[in-house]
Amino acid sequence: MKLRELLHAIPVQQLEGILEVEVSSVCFDSRKVSANSLFVAVRGVQTDGHLYLDKAIENGATVLVLDTLPEQLQAEVTYVVVADTSYVLGLLASNFYGDPSKGLKLVGITGTNGKTTIATLLFNLFKSLGYHVGLLSTVENKIGDRVIPATHTTPDPIALNMLLREMVDEGCDYCFMEVSSHAVVQQRIAGLRFAGGIFSNITHDHLDFHGTFDHYIKAKKKFFDDLDRFAFALTNIDDRNGSVMLQNTFAHKKTYGLKNMADFKAKIIESHLDGMLLQVDGHEVWVKLVGGFNAYNLLAVYGAAILLEQETMKVLTAMSDIAGAEGRFDVVRSANGLVGIVDYAHTPDAVENVLSTIRELRKSGQQIITVLGCGGDRDKTKRPEMAEVAVRLSDKVIITSDNPRTEDPMAIIRDMEAGVDSKDRKHVFTIAERKEAIRAACHLAQPGDIVLVAGKGHEKYQEVNGVRHHFDDKEILIETFNEQ
Repeated sequence: MKLRELLHAIPVQQLEGILEVEVSSVCFDSRKVSANSLFVAVRGVQTDGHLYLDKAIENGATVLVLDTLPEQLQAEVTYVVVADTSYVLGLLASNFYGDPSKGLKLVGITGTNGKTTIATLLFNLFKSLGYHVGLLSTVENKIGDRVIPATHTTPDPIALNMLLREMVDEGCDYCFMEVSSHAVVQQRIAGLRFAGGIFSNITHDHLDFHGTFDHYIKAKKKFFDDLDRFAFALTNIDDRNGSVMLQNTFAHKKTYGLKNMADFKAKIIESHLDGMLLQVDGHEVWVKLVGGFNAYNLLAVYGAAILLEQETMKVLTAMSDIAGAEGRFDVVRSANGLVGIVDYAHTPDAVENVLSTIRELRKSGQQIITVLGCGGDRDKTKRPEMAEVAVRLSDKVIITSDNPRTEDPMAIIRDMEAGVDSKDRKHVFTIAERKEAIRAACHLAQPGDIVLVAGKGHEKYQEVNGVRHHFDDKEILIETFNEQ
């Protein structure tokens, strides 16, 4: 592709060089540059791409996109100066891959909790309705039945547009993707055209990155602010910040909720450990998911499907048969009557939602034993809050490790223990080794008791000092159950 075509609709401040140069690839990592690449110098959290201009040229870059010209220019290189290279990276990626988001209906889901479940349910729903569908999620990316491992909740702009291009080329009608607050702030979704956006909820998380809760809310809101008038904006009106998301959007504003007046309404009629009966806009439907939080997720899915012009009864029929995302209220049963639940809950609100649901569904005499850890190198302020919630809503709690990353696991555990009141300490145990913590919880449990393993959900690894080791909560639960 010629540079002239690649720069279509991009606000260029200064150009040094020629526009007719051929561009073979777009990169923002100098290590991935090859002959005739265009290298975008992005100023990131870890490093600054402007420090690697010489390396990019050495590896074959013939076009450099930057916000400041270097003192010495290379005659064989074209320099493109822009105001914001992060923003322009998304536009360049979109142009390079032929604006793939315009070739299908792209729906983004944002919020603290529920993103993965809503995106996965929508993928499964539309697939069951006969469409070819794409999925971009924390757990995995999918193009139809083909699975592509996920490394981030929202991929970088180049990987994102490349995946969307593959989806379009393979005939996908829709793509449902998680949109993280990091992705909005870092402009990974710049240049994409969304058919709709969904807001699930917002609670305490990611303050290590955003600094304040207000900045976190604004990051979520910006996704809706940037939607165009042809899109829909569907928000959870029961969340206290749900209406905030719609304040400045040009999109068609729609709401869903269980409590307040909304465009899409639902009510839980019956609830059991293997599913629940919902009334959705006056129609009763049995679903395989459990809990009030999943009632919201399903209602968001229903609302989005109707806004995407699907037939009500076909949607409700399909909803009754679809399963949720892996590692979200994932139930395992032992031969002697123990119930194990694996859940990705890693915020105070998510832990409270899961435990409140279990308390509502448990039978008289059933104990709840919770295994809980917190990730390292992440928001430290939520650690004592998560422990407090777990202790308050469980009969016994084992505090353990999660993904310590580069932190000392015991330092993380001490942060969590700060949230435990002295009167509750006799019900709280500390076992730093996560596998042993899960096994101990199972051995503490009596037949019929419920063991919740929270925090890692679908993850198949544990990260320690930058190294990922195989680790699967569900696998360990099943192994321990089989031994009993």
